[in-house]
Amino acid sequence: MSLLRELSVLVGDAFSEVGAERRLGEVSVSQRPDLAQFQCNGAMAAAKTLGRPPRDIASDVARIVSTDARMVGVEVAGPGFLNLHVTDEVLAQWMTKTAADDLLGLHRAQPPRSIIVDYGGPNVAKDLHVGHLRPHVIGESIKRMHLVVGHDARGDVHLGDFGLPMGQLLAILEDADPDLPYFDEAFAGPYPEVSPVTVEDLQRLYPLASARSKTEPSFQAKAQQATVELQAGRPGYVALWEHFRAVTIESLKVIYQRLGVHFELWLGEASTGERLAPLVELLLDRGVAVQSDGAIVIHVTTDEDKKELPPLMLRNSRGGSTYATTDLATIQERVDVFEAEDIIYVVDLRQSLHFQQLFRAARLGGIAGDNVTLTHAGNGTVNGPDGKPFKTRDGDLPRLSELLDVTVDLARSRLDENQLALELGASEREDVVRMVGMAALKYGELSNHRTTNYSFDIERFTQLQGKTGPYLQYVAVRAQSIIDKAATKDIVAGDFLAPSDAKERALVLEIAAWPEIVDRAIETLSPNVIAEYSYELANAFNHFYDSCHIMRENDPARQQSWLALVRLTRAVLVQALDLLTIEVPERM
Repeated sequence: MSLLRELSVLVGDAFSEVGAERRLGEVSVSQRPDLAQFQCNGAMAAAKTLGRPPRDIASDVARIVSTDARMVGVEVAGPGFLNLHVTDEVLAQWMTKTAADDLLGLHRAQPPRSIIVDYGGPNVAKDLHVGHLRPHVIGESIKRMHLVVGHDARGDVHLGDFGLPMGQLLAILEDADPDLPYFDEAFAGPYPEVSPVTVEDLQRLYPLASARSKTEPSFQAKAQQATVELQAGRPGYVALWEHFRAVTIESLKVIYQRLGVHFELWLGEASTGERLAPLVELLLDRGVAVQSDGAIVIHVTTDEDKKELPPLMLRNSRGGSTYATTDLATIQERVDVFEAEDIIYVVDLRQSLHFQQLFRAARLGGIAGDNVTLTHAGNGTVNGPDGKPFKTRDGDLPRLSELLDVTVDLARSRLDENQLALELGASEREDVVRMVGMAALKYGELSNHRTTNYSFDIERFTQLQGKTGPYLQYVAVRAQSIIDKAATKDIVAGDFLAPSDAKERALVLEIAAWPEIVDRAIETLSPNVIAEYSYELANAFNHFYDSCHIMRENDPARQQSWLALVRLTRAVLVQALDLLTIEVPERM
């Protein structure tokens, strides 16, 4: 149990004793550290139910709480706020317990849930661009937050691999090379094991096919028919599509490895292929889906809606399935096969209407019961310096691989400018360069709330000072260097003593807030909460380092206690950065 939870139990008991609800005793870190360590504002709400002035209630609660040996001061401020101070001995005891905990005091999930986080969404045959950065990094962070506290969380890449773009590729490839066996309906197989196209071929062909679909009705009709036949299982089309998918996945995994993103599930729209027809029939039988002008739709508008929502189309008038059909079947698959209790979609906020329709259809059709939560954790856009979505001079979104190259090159320059990591071997230094570059990119992203649009500024992101990923890495490395230097002098971490310095005490209180920080980040699906905390923790550590000179301390017990605090601080900072998908080098 965290220190904040312990205090909340104590104050909650006191509220119960004066006749108020126990929950009103929730304690938080003080917003005015110059006045108190912790605070509780429950008396304001209790006044409404007890019919008493909040200050009187707070005074009664303060009188009860102040008798506890853990408290050194309980004061009533303003109209009824409670300001709380614990003894330094309590802080020492809490540090000892936290340092011995493999989760560093985090609250374990009770009970753990089965969670799928959908944060990929790349399309087969298309290159990843800068717009993919946000959902990939945010989603990976959200997954890690759930994993660290014990949930069974899995990331699903959810490939776009079964819609009209696949038909367009089939159509243009047949025009270019009609003699391939995949287009011969009489061919009995086996089909070639080696793909006739590379991912570079696909990335070149797809824009051409998309453009032709917009200007050539006959080509568009051919692509639409190819899509229907692919979804119906035509052998040659399926074999060629499998090549499209395989070469794309191979290319994606290279980028994901560089980015530090890992997917447990490599599924996509096509994985639901056998579910589509039975699902539509099921929804028709249940009266949820209806015929409409040759198509099949689900009406999702309710009486509470102020305006009518468009119906969700399951099958178009040509008999083809839509993205909505595969998305609904994906929910069914995740619930039935993976027993998902929570499904979180990290997808552009501009898709909000689609997810509103999708979630309602899943409820109406009984695909997701009340025991399953469906959440759209929407994200904003990555903008350029002009405040508009980030694009190249040609009007295209920059390729993600090129952005990673530029970031790493700039990180190398930053290390050179600051004469860092120069003593490392070439291989180790390149690892550090990569880590610093990725930290710059990721922290620049995750320090913003996921729903906001933010301006991409790689020059600022790669600075070694200020609120940046490289700065936080540097602080963690500084902590490790203190630990290493102490080892050369045979100084070992010892028992935690009661804090004797204001900066030391401030650092301890910062660490004490860590469990609730993670709770809040999980509750709101907001990695920026952890990003902000990491920066505050790093600053608190630097203030402590400047005030408490470990190597020059004459008292061995105090010296060993401070060294233990350095170790604990680094462990929490590294844990926080790991949740942000940021690696920490041993040396810089």
